[in-house]
Amino acid sequence: MLKTAVFYDPVFLKHDTGDHPESAERLRAVIPALESAPFADRLEWISPDPADRQQLEAVHDSGYIRFVEERCLSGERSMDADTIICPDSWMAATTAAGALIEAVDCVMDKSHANAFCAVRPPGHHAESSRAMGFCLFNNVAIGARHAQKAYGAQKTAIIDFDVHHGNGTQNAFYDDPSLFFISLHQAHHYPGTGMESERGGAGAEGTNMNIPMFAGAGDEEYYDKFDSQIIPSLTKFKPDIIFISAGFDAHIDDPLAGLSLTARGYATITKKILNLAGSKPVVSTLEGGYNIQALKESVAAHVGELAKPVH
Repeated sequence: MLKTAVFYDPVFLKHDTGDHPESAERLRAVIPALESAPFADRLEWISPDPADRQQLEAVHDSGYIRFVEERCLSGERSMDADTIICPDSWMAATTAAGALIEAVDCVMDKSHANAFCAVRPPGHHAESSRAMGFCLFNNVAIGARHAQKAYGAQKTAIIDFDVHHGNGTQNAFYDDPSLFFISLHQAHHYPGTGMESERGGAGAEGTNMNIPMFAGAGDEEYYDKFDSQIIPSLTKFKPDIIFISAGFDAHIDDPLAGLSLTARGYATITKKILNLAGSKPVVSTLEGGYNIQALKESVAAHVGELAKPVH
């Protein structure tokens, strides 16, 4: 039976953000929870290598990459008011991007059933030449470009269920008809993007789907959106690989938003994605989630579904 690959390295704990919601405490809770979970024997832990500059340049401007490196290594403490850095942030961020690349490799060569990247900093807000929203490099976008370039994936899908709209990911693929980006996020919330009218650029209209969720929406509302919009759309699109930007800050207990998902809801959403994928590969990566207990339980629920032998 093929196992779920879990990509993690202690370097992610060295990304020191101080007293900040996106802190190392998130992974210090998540990793032991996965190691002690009932499905732990169905996980294979892999320490990824950093992405190289050419791999980063598939999504980010070369000048921006140099700027991130210089700013981190110089000892500066922030990229903007929200995005904190330290000297080790450069290695953490490039290794987070590298995790997505290696995750693609391990699902495309069919050595693993699927993959989860337990990484930080997160990535989906990072633009081609701008850090924002706690993110330096857009991990999931880098992974998707790798799937396209290295494996010829003709149709790729990214499902982002973080409570905040994945603006960086949307912009990376807005004019690319071969990638279908779907984001469920809290309406009128940071970063202020993600309108339903944003459906894709010229030649790619209809391959960008934003589903704003209103404050208080929970499990049943999410199930409805998957059943009525997401699953029919991706069934018609027929992706060769599905990526998940797995943010867990839509949880009812999360302090940074106002939605009402539960750990059980995340498990059901994950099961719906896996059923949709069928035999196609799935790669998931950690984005947000800032209540430590809720994050731990939700990640365990999510990865527990990934690790099930039959979906």
